[in-house]
Amino acid sequence: MKPNIHPDYVESQIVCACGAVYHTRSTKQNLRLGICAVCHPFFTGEQKFIDTAGRVEKFTRRFGTSKMTEKRLAGTTAKKK
Repeated sequence: MKPNIHPDYVESQIVCACGAVYHTRSTKQNLRLGICAVCHPFFTGEQKFIDTAGRVEKFTRRFGTSKMTEKRLAGTTAKKK
């Protein structure tokens, strides 16, 4: 390997939002994750719906519902009567 062209490889601490801490080596000193293998629904088997900032409502207010969704909703209410 050529000298003086590679970044420093240091001890690093990776911290997840759930509180899990991983110790490893990396070119970055400390990393923060939003989700890891301890809290990810694929690995835990639990399905969670996380909408902390009201993102779904914000999207719906901004873009509204689609015409297809409105037609489906109108069709289901007409069938119920």
